[in-house]
Amino acid sequence: MSAPESFPEDLYQTLADFDQSHLLTWWNDLSEQAQSELVTQIQHINFAQIQRLYAPGATNQKTESPAQKAERATRPATVVRLEDRSSSPAESEEATKQGQKLLEAGRVGAILVAGGQGSRLGFSHPKGMYPIGPVKQTSLFQILVEQLRARARQAGQPIFYFIMTSDATHDETVEYFQQHQNFGLAEDELYFFKQGTMPAVDAESGLVLLAEKHRIAVSPDGHGGMLAALKNNGMFDVMREKGIDTLYYHQVDNPTAIVCDPEFLGYHQKANAEVSVKVVSKRSPDEKMGIVCDVDEKTQIIEYSDLPHHIAEQTDEEGKLLHWAGSTAIHIFNRDFLEQIANDDDRLPFHQANKKVPYIDGSSKQVEPEKPNAIKFERFIFDVLPEAETVLVYEIDRQREFNPVKNAEGQDSPQTAHEALNRIFSGWLTSCGVTLPADATVEISPLYAVDETELKQKISADAEFTSPVYLGE
Repeated sequence: MSAPESFPEDLYQTLADFDQSHLLTWWNDLSEQAQSELVTQIQHINFAQIQRLYAPGATNQKTESPAQKAERATRPATVVRLEDRSSSPAESEEATKQGQKLLEAGRVGAILVAGGQGSRLGFSHPKGMYPIGPVKQTSLFQILVEQLRARARQAGQPIFYFIMTSDATHDETVEYFQQHQNFGLAEDELYFFKQGTMPAVDAESGLVLLAEKHRIAVSPDGHGGMLAALKNNGMFDVMREKGIDTLYYHQVDNPTAIVCDPEFLGYHQKANAEVSVKVVSKRSPDEKMGIVCDVDEKTQIIEYSDLPHHIAEQTDEEGKLLHWAGSTAIHIFNRDFLEQIANDDDRLPFHQANKKVPYIDGSSKQVEPEKPNAIKFERFIFDVLPEAETVLVYEIDRQREFNPVKNAEGQDSPQTAHEALNRIFSGWLTSCGVTLPADATVEISPLYAVDETELKQKISADAEFTSPVYLGE
């Protein structure tokens, strides 16, 4: 069979070689515009990679499952516990100074992962646009950008922000930033780059699914797709030009994250680590958090869904959880380390997920499957950990730094994040000696004070406030 008229001959050969020519079933029904869109999509697919990932033989030869690995998990080797930092304030102060020097030298860039929609919150926009400030309903994006700007102001150096969007959030995010003049960030300090996608394949046949006659069914390639996205969008080149060698990575759903935290940066440098990860003490063995542990002397994260219950429940001789370190998805990466992995595609594995994926069948009928029918392929950023020589595991105070917005209600919801912000800001004011009404609602813009220390330089103890309290620039 030869290529349909106006379809590139060489591309048709590729489809034929990999038994994927069904993608052209409706070629003659399509408008020129739709044909052109389909060609572009097909050009972006690495069919050899898809075949390799799907190959049923390959899955049987897997060395061992994460659950088997978990049987050998021990506590991570290089750890800074919260109590260690409280008990040695001098060391803590030294680390903060060291981190501040990195910022002042312009060596730190920040990466924000913002590819998710707020659909689980009943919010039909990018999650970063969600209003979370206790008084002004400031969005997640604004809170994080203002923190970055406040740190940059302290450092006397710009901190470049690299924001990873997705097909679903890119245009609306860029437009939102433009509408708000980038929340005060200069044009050349902000870089948007889009996460890649992978086609979904039929679980039975390995055939790439069509969502419509001219549109392939694709899904985001996971947060691990960030490495390919940084490389393909020229972001590593930008970082090198700007002299950025240290990357502060965080996710958009946590408004209490300390962006470019100087103390964490200092400890990262002091440990000579290639990767550092912030962790919290798990609330219970069954809390849905990946655990940071060592397996065969390599630090890694085992997802909660891969952690057998009897391992999650293990305790030490003091009766405390053996695997206590829950990952918060806040990392520091050395840029050159990430570049090495991005340049060697085999070092970051793909994971398969069986999902329900709507598609059109051979008679162009739309099918909404009732059970998983397809395989999606994704990568996880934490799979770089075992590739690193040294990983620093750094414990933080959950109440202060980890209050993500994941669920519409209950734990990790807008309400708990709201309460956390209010509690943190009220605490700063009371530590300045200020008396607040018992039920005060407080919001402090990072541009007014990025932390308690900065606030103390601005507020006198005899200041009186009535609720709601908003302190902004």
